[in-house]
Amino acid sequence: MAGALVPGVRKIAVLRANALGDFIMALPALDALRAAYPEAEIVLLGKEWHADFLAGRPGPVDRVEVVPADLTAPEGESESPALRRFLARLRAERFDLALQLHGGGRHANPLVSALGARVTAGCRADDAPPLDRWIRYVYYQPEVFRFLEVVGLVGAQPVGVEPVLELTGRDVREVAELLGALLDGRPLAALHPGAGDPRRRWPAERFAEVGDALAEAGAAVVITGTPGEAELVRQVAGEMRRPALDLAGRLSIGGLAALYARCAVVVANDTGPLHVARAVGAATVGVYWCGNLINAGPMTRDRHRPQISWRIHCPVCGVNCTRDLYPARGGGAGCRHRESFVAEVPASEVVAAALELFGYRTERAQEQAGAGSLRPSRGVPSPG
Repeated sequence: MAGALVPGVRKIAVLRANALGDFIMALPALDALRAAYPEAEIVLLGKEWHADFLAGRPGPVDRVEVVPADLTAPEGESESPALRRFLARLRAERFDLALQLHGGGRHANPLVSALGARVTAGCRADDAPPLDRWIRYVYYQPEVFRFLEVVGLVGAQPVGVEPVLELTGRDVREVAELLGALLDGRPLAALHPGAGDPRRRWPAERFAEVGDALAEAGAAVVITGTPGEAELVRQVAGEMRRPALDLAGRLSIGGLAALYARCAVVVANDTGPLHVARAVGAATVGVYWCGNLINAGPMTRDRHRPQISWRIHCPVCGVNCTRDLYPARGGGAGCRHRESFVAEVPASEVVAAALELFGYRTERAQEQAGAGSLRPSRGVPSPG
């Protein structure tokens, strides 16, 4: 239910101290806040990587304050002297609004309340204390809509449902310097075969099949990954019959975003880089477990083709993993197996979706070039 705008708001704190994809899915809510309170300073209470990534980046966040605590720690363990000093310093800033976009609120709601803001709002799970304005935390809900509901409690109306991430000139220069002469005029297609949770990983050999199909369609294929995924990226490249460029560990988050903005299509598991690709305007083919699709899937289908695994039982022990939050939480019955829940998604379906989007996007790019416009579908800063 929508709430009323709060008068006289000059400073807003937003708690979202988690991973890359989590931040991307909160962007529509942050954009709504910016539109509702255009003169207010929006301060993200996040992690160190947020501070690095958002420094000098256009967007709804004005400043990042790094939270010195693990908000998922057991009761009492997050009450460190560093956290107490952090809260005392922020209380002195006299926030008008403090919003909890972090999760169910068991640990996050007390932190948000401790900021001393005039109005607090956020999610509330069964084991969480209330805020001034709150919505019930129900796990299976699109994260984008969940947090739009939260900011709606303070009168912020949606301005869009797909995340929008702005690039910087630094991002664009990083990619231009890395790729250089390797850009030979062919349209780019990216594969991202990694994921922090092995249950979300589609097999490397199937990514290789997709890469070969895209290369045969005329794409210059690049494979991205973190430094810890370098072996996996090499495996995909080694399985391919056609050459692909290994970019594991060679790009910052901003550089990765700028790379994806230049791609005709990005094929990835359900992980942070997939959400980055969505947010910079890339066409995507994401491989999702059905439960994760509810929470993290794209809101639209004009340039997104999610491929879905309908498996609900652990492939090793058979536990029904819909009884808990999702496979990463162990199925609610002691299952701790790490086997993929998405391995059975057919390569033929992913290939078909990737080729459809690749063909459509390259045709559009050629039409724009023929009309005298080389500008991509989203604004990209000049590397100069």
